[in-house]
Amino acid sequence: MTLAGTPTVHVRIDHYSAVHLAAATARSLGERCGLPGAMPDQAAVLASELASNIDKHARDGALYIQPLAVGGGVEILAADRGPGMPELERCLTDGYTTVGTLGAGLGAVHRIATEFTIRTQAGVGTYASARLVPPGPADAARQRAGLTCLPADLEEHCGDAGAIVDTGPVRTAAVIDGLGHGSEAAEAAQSALRSFRTAAAAPLPDLLTAMHRALRHSRGAAVGLLRVEGERAQYCGIGNVRAVALSHEGVHHRLTGQPGVVGWRMPSPRTHSFPLSAGATALLHSDGIDARWTQAPSLFVLRLPPELLTASVTHHHRNTRDDATVLAIQPPRRHP
Repeated sequence: MTLAGTPTVHVRIDHYSAVHLAAATARSLGERCGLPGAMPDQAAVLASELASNIDKHARDGALYIQPLAVGGGVEILAADRGPGMPELERCLTDGYTTVGTLGAGLGAVHRIATEFTIRTQAGVGTYASARLVPPGPADAARQRAGLTCLPADLEEHCGDAGAIVDTGPVRTAAVIDGLGHGSEAAEAAQSALRSFRTAAAAPLPDLLTAMHRALRHSRGAAVGLLRVEGERAQYCGIGNVRAVALSHEGVHHRLTGQPGVVGWRMPSPRTHSFPLSAGATALLHSDGIDARWTQAPSLFVLRLPPELLTASVTHHHRNTRDDATVLAIQPPRRHP
C-alpha cells in the first residue's frame, strides 16, 4: 500500500537537469520506504536511466515516482510521446544504442529492477514500470495492480488518496477525493483511507458506512470502492468517482457513484456487480481525470497491464488544476 500522505511525485522530463531531479527524488523515496543498503541508490539509477531515455529519444515525457501500491517498495513509471521502439528486445540489451552512447540505459533498468514492464508502439510512445522491493519473495513486485495519486499543480497537499488491500483471492480498492483542495481535503482523504484499511474486508456498503462515520467532522469526500474476485467485480460509490471495466476489445462498463457526500449526507450505499473476464482490468479514477478518455481508447491502451494503464491515463488525461487519482486492478495472483 502507499505510505500515508505520500502522493505520487511527477517529474516532467523537459530538460537534462530533470534527470538529476528524478534520481534524487527516487533515492529519497527509497530511503523513506525503508529500502535497505544500496537499494535507494539503485532506485536512483532506475529513475536516472528511464529519464535519460526520455530526454534523448522522446517528447512530452515524465516520470511518476511513488511507493508501490501493493506490498512495499518503490515504483518508477515512465510515459512519453515519441517514436516508440521498433526493436524493443535489442533496446533491452546492454550496449545497444542509437545515439552513440554507452547504451546501458534500458539494459541496466532490466537488470536492477525487481520487476520491469515495458510496452511501446511505433509513432505513439512508450510506457514503462520499474519496481524495486526489498529482498525476499518478489510477489509484491509482480502484482497486477497500479495506482497513481497526484496533487494539483502548485498544491503542497493532495486531497485525493487511494489504496489496494488483498485478502486471499479477494482484492479490494478505494479511491477517495476529499472535497476541495489543500490541507483540509487531504485530512479528510487520509481519515477515510485509515478507515478503509481497518475494515477493508467488510461488505462494501458496510465499509462505506464506516468511512462515513470517520468523516463526520471533516469536509467530507467522494469515495469509490472496487472489489475483484475471480471473474466478478463489485463497485460501490458515493460522489464523482468513476469505475470502468476494460478488456482487450473495448470498454464494457462505466459506473459513477450515487449523489451525496461521505461524511455529510450519504444515501444508503448500493453495490453494482459486473463480470470481469480473464485478463480484463477494473479501474477507478477521481474527477481529476477527464472521463472522456473511455470514449475511444486505442487497442494499444486497452491491452496495457494495470500499472502501465494507470500511467497512460494519468499522463494523457489528467487535469493539472485538480487532484487526480487512477487505480487499476486485476484479481491478485494465486499462490501455488
